[in-house]
Amino acid sequence: MTFLTHLECSLCGRPYDADRPQQTCSTCNRPLLARYELESARRLERERLIGNEPSLWRYRALLPVRDEAHIVSLGEGFTPLLHARRLGERLGMPYLYIKEESLNPTASFKARGLAVAVSRALELGVREMVIPSAGNAGGAAAAYAARAGLRLRVFMPRDVPAPFLAECRALGAEVTLVDGLITDCGREARRLAQEFGWFDLSTLREPYRLEGKKTMGYELAEQMGWRLPDVIIYPTGGGTGLVGMWKAFAEMAELGWIDEHCPRMVVVQSEGCAPMVRAFQAGEEFATPWENAQTVAAGLRVPAAVGDFLILRAVRESGGTAIAVSDEMLVEAQMEMGRMEGIFACPEGGATLAALKVLLSEGWIAPDERVVLFNTGSGLKYL
Repeated sequence: MTFLTHLECSLCGRPYDADRPQQTCSTCNRPLLARYELESARRLERERLIGNEPSLWRYRALLPVRDEAHIVSLGEGFTPLLHARRLGERLGMPYLYIKEESLNPTASFKARGLAVAVSRALELGVREMVIPSAGNAGGAAAAYAARAGLRLRVFMPRDVPAPFLAECRALGAEVTLVDGLITDCGREARRLAQEFGWFDLSTLREPYRLEGKKTMGYELAEQMGWRLPDVIIYPTGGGTGLVGMWKAFAEMAELGWIDEHCPRMVVVQSEGCAPMVRAFQAGEEFATPWENAQTVAAGLRVPAAVGDFLILRAVRESGGTAIAVSDEMLVEAQMEMGRMEGIFACPEGGATLAALKVLLSEGWIAPDERVVLFNTGSGLKYL
């Protein structure tokens, strides 16, 4: 059972039918958000709404798939929340944690969003899909498309790390390499999707990847005894994970599962591509595209995000901040996370530790606060 009722434009509020394939708002071209009958759900005990399976589908009542026969799963979600004791001792932080997303299928957090998006697409009758990707999203989409028996085309930058390309091809996707960045891949994917009627799985251009990502917020609350941390530091490219978690916190508050306390959300980007940081510091609602984006962290090389205002809104509403770190800092922190905690993080995960050190030194984070770093994928993908 799901309490899904309808979709709603995140900017203008226009409602949409949730039981038809939808992309962005036809009025303002902004993301659509899934809405649920939370008042009815609140009447049920929390234990009745959460399943027993060790995957994100334990929260299926608050996910959009209506018939469980359409669930396409590889066991995604319910990843460990690790107490980073050795790093915490080094930094003087007894309550430092790492949410270890590299243990998802296809070794990244992207499995969450694509599992739900592909499941819902299958349920709504979609048979051919397209996705632009800097790496991990393409691999995850390919895995779930193969599992569902759907056709997928992936558009990737020509300089994408080789393991990402090999993964997509091994999983049966048709890959097209594009000269340029993920934004260029997105334009080409959308052009062909419109021409041939393919369903576009781009970040926040369909409503259900966000729903998969929001389960990180539900898991974090459950794993911490329904008391959220003080700070979440999140590597931000397209920002779906951060926006999804903020949506999850709002839903859980309305359900009465958590109190009014919510974490301060921290966006971390690379100095070579930091459109959200620039917009946050300038007090802007929307972010202008970043020029000449360059960073070793492929997932952070996103010069423009369709959900920019949602990212900035979550940061400001939470009392959070946005920070850019150099590639040298994030790679050094990536290696430190490996040496100290046994986690071979992706560069994006390393960026969260680099950001923590800066914010700790500036006094923005206190040593005794409960802080969660998100490692969003495996460093093996970057070999």
